[in-house]
This record gives sequence, structure tokens and C-alpha cells, in this order.
Amino acid sequence: MTTLDLRIEIGKLLEREQDASILEAIRNLLRKTSLDPVLKEKLTGRALQAEKEIEAGLGHTREELERDTDHLAQQ
Repeated sequence: MTTLDLRIEIGKLLEREQDASILEAIRNLLRKTSLDPVLKEKLTGRALQAEKEIEAGLGHTREELERDTDHLAQQ
């Protein structure tokens, strides 16, 4: 995948993202120019993989996580 392809894909993902905390985390990541390039690449890759998993329905909603956490706390 070329740099241009990555920019386009990331742009599309950002346009659809509604969670402000995720957007802030991405902004902070991109602003840290002193960040080790290898670490930056790994973190960006993880973020993109997470987005693909969410789109594929492999993630959990916040409500599901809260319900499961509450259920475990009650045990």
C-alpha cells in the first residue's frame, strides 16, 4: 500500500469516526513528531487494524462492555 493509499484510507476512517476520544488519541499520535518512527508505525497499524475489526463486526459496543463488566463485578 502506498503512502497516498494510506492517507486516503485514514482520511475515510477519520471522516466516519464519531468518538472524540479516539480522534483526540489519533491527533496526539500524529502531533508527536519526536516519536520513534518504528513505534509510530506500529501504533498506527494497530489503530487501522482495530478499525477494520470494528467494521467487520468483531468488536463490542460500549454498552456490551459495560454490561459484561457489571456482570463480572457482581460475581
